[in-house]
Amino acid sequence: MFLFNKTDKRKHPPLYASTVAAGFPSPADDYMEGTLDLNEFLVVHPAATFMVRVEGASMTGAGILSGDVLIVDRSVESRSGHIVIAIISGELTVKRLIKRGNGWILKAEHPDYPPTKIGPDTECSIWGVVTGSVRRFAP
Repeated sequence: MFLFNKTDKRKHPPLYASTVAAGFPSPADDYMEGTLDLNEFLVVHPAATFMVRVEGASMTGAGILSGDVLIVDRSVESRSGHIVIAIISGELTVKRLIKRGNGWILKAEHPDYPPTKIGPDTECSIWGVVTGSVRRFAP
């Protein structure tokens, strides 16, 4: 469960119905829509979902930074274009799965990292599909 701070007695922080302008500011409504449970918001299939922390910069172009926590759903069928957690030669990696001709590649979202071609001799399996992420901005 995610809490905003340890002294806060609420189980779920309030969710305001107003949106926040990312351009020009607008007057905020004082209307509260309810509360937000991040588990309910981010996890669709609890029995098939796990979270993993990212280390490295290969997916920065997709907005995934080192230290982010990814929500991974193993029940979602992977397809071309999905960001996935793959196991290559026993190592976990996060990459974009791309169909190329008759084959597949795992594409990094950073120009310094080459794509990984998945050939018939490549020991690779898709562990799950990334369905969300969580990032902290302040300690």
